[in-house]
Amino acid sequence: MSFLKKLFGSGGGSEPKASSEAYEGFQITPTPIAEGNTYRVAATIEKEVDGEMQTHKLVRADTLQGLEEAQKACIRKAKQVIDEQGERIFR
Repeated sequence: MSFLKKLFGSGGGSEPKASSEAYEGFQITPTPIAEGNTYRVAATIEKEVDGEMQTHKLVRADTLQGLEEAQKACIRKAKQVIDEQGERIFR
C-alpha cells in the first residue's frame, strides 16, 4: 500500500517542507502557496527585536512550476527584501 501512496499520492496534500534558513540575523522560512499546478512565492521572515519576536509575511506575484524551485525562489526573494529594507519590514 505504501508503494501506491508514493506512486499516486496519498491525497493528504503533504508536501516536503523546506527548512528555515538564517540570514543576516533573520530567520527565513519558505512557504510557497500552491495554486493549481504552480506555486506562488511566499515566505515568513522573523527576527527578535528588543526582546520581542517580529514576523513579516512576504507574498510575491511570482509563480513557478516546481515546489523545490519555488522554495529556492522564496529564500532568494526574502534575502533581497532583507538586504533592501532590513528591520524596516516590521514597521
